[in-house]
Amino acid sequence: MPGQMLEGKVAVITGAGSGLGRAAALLLAQEGAIIATIDRTPEDSQETINKVQQNGGKGLVTIADIGQPDQVQQAFHKISETFGRIDIVFANAGINGVWAPIEELTPEEWDKTLDTNLKGTFLTVKYATPHLKRQGGSVVITSSVNGTRIFSNTGATAYATSKAAQVAFTKMVALELAEHRIRVNVICPGAIETSIDENTNRRNLEAIQEPVEFPEGRIPLTDGKPGTSEQVAQLVLFLACDASSHISGTEVWIDGTESLLKG
Repeated sequence: MPGQMLEGKVAVITGAGSGLGRAAALLLAQEGAIIATIDRTPEDSQETINKVQQNGGKGLVTIADIGQPDQVQQAFHKISETFGRIDIVFANAGINGVWAPIEELTPEEWDKTLDTNLKGTFLTVKYATPHLKRQGGSVVITSSVNGTRIFSNTGATAYATSKAAQVAFTKMVALELAEHRIRVNVICPGAIETSIDENTNRRNLEAIQEPVEFPEGRIPLTDGKPGTSEQVAQLVLFLACDASSHISGTEVWIDGTESLLKG
């Protein structure tokens, strides 16, 4: 029943200040979940929690760089101490980082993307696990069509690698945690109306891009229009709730068949 699906459950969301994270926070709260956010800069997440509270929900903002172990551990401790439990984790925070020819991509740029997207996912799940083990729960990880079905975005090497690794990580952890009734799944969005492209640093890509032509209508299911954050939030809700109680270790693409054209 609407408003009751996640009643009393505590959902932790990283990257909740905008886009997929904010949409998921608002939808999960609408379904009764208490929302806790983990973000490096709290202003946008606070705006998300304000919206949750304005709609009658409960929420908490915690501050942490998801690439820093101590900060992530402390954030989960604070959330657990405040609400007494953690049931759902949406490991969503990530960056596109630098897209550049391999000879120009610096080790520091590679590390920043991998530290945020992959190490951040590892730390989020690692420090959530002791709390989830108390009663079981659901983890949803945000990957991408890049690195899982699409490899034609030349120069996005670090990003695609981090996204591919998230899928392998999901499968490993899903099997390890199954006995504790913790489900772990990964979503792979395609073109979605969010602001993540704003943190993409594209550099000198013209010379290395392959001249690939795709059929007219980049996203066949929607006549070329990108998906919305709200559509992705519906998938997160499904994977977080009991309707998906026998699904774990699975990747789900949400891209309107875009990646079947571009793979």
